[in-house]
Amino acid sequence: MEYVKCLIIGSGPAGYTAALYASRANLNPVLYAGLQTGGQLTQTTIVDNFPGYPNGVDGNQMMMDLREQAARFGADLRDGEITKVDFSRKPYTVTTDHGETIEAESVIIATGATAKYLGLPDEKKYAGQGVSACATCDGFFYRKKVVAVVGGGDTACEEAHYLAGLCKKVYMIVRKPYLRASAAMQKRVEEAENIEILYETNTLGLYGENGVEGAHVVYRKGESDERTYDLPIDGFFLAIGHTPQSALFKDFITLDEQGFICLKGQNQATNVPGVFAAGDVCDPHYQQAIIAAGTGAKAALDAQAYLSELGK
Repeated sequence: MEYVKCLIIGSGPAGYTAALYASRANLNPVLYAGLQTGGQLTQTTIVDNFPGYPNGVDGNQMMMDLREQAARFGADLRDGEITKVDFSRKPYTVTTDHGETIEAESVIIATGATAKYLGLPDEKKYAGQGVSACATCDGFFYRKKVVAVVGGGDTACEEAHYLAGLCKKVYMIVRKPYLRASAAMQKRVEEAENIEILYETNTLGLYGENGVEGAHVVYRKGESDERTYDLPIDGFFLAIGHTPQSALFKDFITLDEQGFICLKGQNQATNVPGVFAAGDVCDPHYQQAIIAAGTGAKAALDAQAYLSELGK
């Protein structure tokens, strides 16, 4: 059985930054990258809003840069995933997908979250060519263009309002006859001159030659006045939520009703002493790479303080 002072579960901006800080603190961290090495950003094209890249950077390249930087300071970066954890007693034990058992004095969970999609084949077909799950990340590319946002909750309203400041026109595609968002957010989008809300509308598919040029939508599907039509747009934004990758920890770690890890106080501590969380798995609101990286740094510093108090 292997023993480590600091185990990091997951990669991406949070995991790699935690590994960088933990290495510099002489915690000799071991990181398991998970099924998607590098996290969500490896599925994007150009990242324009991460500091230090004035001309933008390919998402895969940025993750390789972060990984290389963590490795330079001695982080033990491993491919593979953690399939079982036991946080009931110290040191904590985890099992890898190869059946190996590791004892860890401290753990940083950085498993991320995945954006929810409608499940349309066209979403994959046009990924990076008009389909996005992050208005803050990609909205800049649609300045003075026409876009659609799918969803009727607070997130969808926030994304639509953000895009309205950049785009010529923003459609909100809402399957219900009302918005689920808070009254304040509803008022904000309803009063925006260039936001049009399409209630009781579902997306059937997307079309376009070299990227998204429009959406096939249906109004009041299954009703006597059902109407199918094409909606010309340049961009299609999903804003129907994220699924945190936290199921592995549910028997030990406190989660909110959506499955995001709950943090204690102002740091990255969970309800289990010595277990910390960073990145999108504990962030239901921002979902930004720079914030994930920041919380990764915090988690490593928190782990250092925790181990120091134990004299480890």
